[in-house]
Amino acid sequence: MKQTLLQDKYPVFVAEIGKDETACQTIDDVVAYLKDRIAEKPKVAFIGVFDHYAHTRGLGGEIAEGIVGAVDVIFCFGFALPNPQVLAVRPRAIGVADQGDRFVVSFMEAPMQPANEAMQAWVQGLRRAA
Repeated sequence: MKQTLLQDKYPVFVAEIGKDETACQTIDDVVAYLKDRIAEKPKVAFIGVFDHYAHTRGLGGEIAEGIVGAVDVIFCFGFALPNPQVLAVRPRAIGVADQGDRFVVSFMEAPMQPANEAMQAWVQGLRRAA
C-alpha cells in the first residue's frame, strides 16, 4: 500500500491487488469482505455502498479506460463529535475499482490514526482474504 497526494492536495492510500493475490474475484466479493471487517468493529457503522460506475455511466460521464466497475463502501468511525467542523471529514469511504485482472482499492487519510490503521489493515487483508 502506498500513500500519495491526489491532485497535489488529498492524502490518499492506494493498493493494487491482483486477482491472483486474493480470493475476492468480484467487486461484490470485496464489498462483502469489507462489510465483514466493518461489522467486527462495534464503534464503526456501515452506511451503504455507492455504485460510482453505474452512476457515472448513467450520466454519460467519462470513465477511465480499464475500469469495469467502481464502488465506494461508506461507513463511519464517529467516536465523538468534538466540534461541528469534524462533519466535513465524515463519513469515511473505501473505493474499489475493478480493472479486470486487479482491484485498485483506495481511501483518503482520516484525521484519526486508529481509523487509518483499521482501514489499512482491512485493505491489506484483502491479499489473503478467503
